[in-house]
Amino acid sequence: MDYQKLAKDIIEHIGGQENISDLYHCATRLRFTLKNDEKANRNEIEKLEGVITVTESGGMFQVVIGNNVASVYDAVMEQTDLGANQLNNKDAKKGNLFNRFVDLLSAIFSPILGLLAASGLIKGLTFILGNYEVVDKASGTYRILVAAGDSFYYFLPMIIAITAARKFKVNQFLAVALAGGLIYPDLVNAFNAEESLSFLGITVVLARYSSTIIPIILAIWVMKYVEDFFKKLLHESIRNLLTPFFCLLIMLPLTLIIIGPVAIYTSNLMASGYLYLYELSPIISGTVMGGMWQILVMFGLHWGFVPVMLNNISMYGADAIGSMIGPSVAAQTGAVLAVFFKIRSKTMKSLSLSAFASGLMGITEPAVYGVTLKLKRPFIIAIITGAIGGGIVGAFGTAAIAVVQKSILTIPVNAIGMTGYVIGYFVAMVGAFVLTYLFGVKEDLDEKPSTKQEISAGETLIKRESITSPLTGQTKSLAEISDPAFASGAMGKGIAIIPENGKVYSPVDGTLTMVFPTKHAYGFTTNAGAEVLIHIGLDTVKLNGEGFTSFVETGANVKKGDLIAEFDIKKLKELGYDITTPVVVTNSNKYLDILPLNKKQVAHGEETISLIV
Repeated sequence: MDYQKLAKDIIEHIGGQENISDLYHCATRLRFTLKNDEKANRNEIEKLEGVITVTESGGMFQVVIGNNVASVYDAVMEQTDLGANQLNNKDAKKGNLFNRFVDLLSAIFSPILGLLAASGLIKGLTFILGNYEVVDKASGTYRILVAAGDSFYYFLPMIIAITAARKFKVNQFLAVALAGGLIYPDLVNAFNAEESLSFLGITVVLARYSSTIIPIILAIWVMKYVEDFFKKLLHESIRNLLTPFFCLLIMLPLTLIIIGPVAIYTSNLMASGYLYLYELSPIISGTVMGGMWQILVMFGLHWGFVPVMLNNISMYGADAIGSMIGPSVAAQTGAVLAVFFKIRSKTMKSLSLSAFASGLMGITEPAVYGVTLKLKRPFIIAIITGAIGGGIVGAFGTAAIAVVQKSILTIPVNAIGMTGYVIGYFVAMVGAFVLTYLFGVKEDLDEKPSTKQEISAGETLIKRESITSPLTGQTKSLAEISDPAFASGAMGKGIAIIPENGKVYSPVDGTLTMVFPTKHAYGFTTNAGAEVLIHIGLDTVKLNGEGFTSFVETGANVKKGDLIAEFDIKKLKELGYDITTPVVVTNSNKYLDILPLNKKQVAHGEETISLIV
């Protein structure tokens, strides 16, 4: 793969360097924070060789590359001066509170995932070597291996300080010095000896800060305002000397006296809450996490669990959530392997084999976006088998001693109740493989009909049915809209239209099989059997019919171009609703392909979607 060319094309289609506020990468994705999302051409980026898909979540524009993401990231940085400019960029979008929270967590934890996984792998290896007496625990070999695995976790505040400082735009060296003060040996010894310390007569509540994350994140957030204050107050001739001086002089005592104890209390609450929910039913907890994890990953919601996992390890020395989600990864891996053996398409075979290899290493994006989600049934099967495997893990009380990617190599990290993890992991993988092979890939979807078939005179080899546009307006792909049910393709393939007026016409010849009581959605069945849904606007069911007028009833026969409804565009906009209207074929799996025609603007009655039978 030509990484330089791919990087150049991505930069071009994303709106150029001037449209990028921030960029970093995780295990599989380039994560852009853009100044203007409208300048990014998502469709063109998805067409690039080497790009698996594009997704938008947590206020970020995410380009899924796969295992080669680091090479593409390096190429982007070589072709831009983002490395010098992005930390001082003040034009980044704010977004809503939730998006900003997800962006914060992903920015802090994404850069350290590789090191986190590697340290966890060493911890798992050391656990096996020591507990099975392969290596004497008193030997230098064992102690050095322990140091290699534990150093990341012990000095985690200092590592988090670097990424948090980058996100909060604080001096990174100053942040590391602050974190170092929290785990300074003399203060650690004072805590272990239960000494009583004070600072200028104020009592210091000593705590163990090694392996913690919340105290240092809060401390650096506060230090951002302290640093900004002194930068503005001090003259430039003394700014570089006295700003770090005052920041460290103020922030370390402040953190030890107030911020640290508050953060530790918050950490304890988080740990207690997690333990309470887990103890209600480990089996149900495992089933929910095993089934839902890949969906959480798709929408970027999984970042909220990373600090919880790390906090559990800090508080209890082990974490059950990390073990529960392992079968979810195994299930996607087994499903794509079944697709490889079952499907005949050479392109899909190649993609499935590559996704299987990535899945074994704990990376599921190529499997999900490239294979299972596209075919739908394998994705659903993997969700179900992942839930079963997660329930088994929960039943055994399995817990991990480190936070790692859920690869086949990191199985030993699930040291507490490892037998349960192994059973749950392989039940999910084998179950997904068998069910996907038997039921997940339909034969008639494997390949286009062969040109060598004998056909009758006048008979077309590939039959085609068309759906016309029910509206006049601009078009965009379903993947671009904000409703995840339509954007993910779960409701079927199709197109989205941003209407210019409030008139809705029948897109087909057939029967109205559903007129929703709130008049915002209409279902059709064509004379040839296609099932088509028009959903006027997003979340407009909440209007309870206000602003909508329907001219048809369920069961009515319609022809293309018949007026079926009207709606008040101005009113919907004033009430804050997105008027983007999805038009989807809900039984898409019965067709060889669903092809939205490449038009940016359509008038009602124009052919918009082509169904290949």
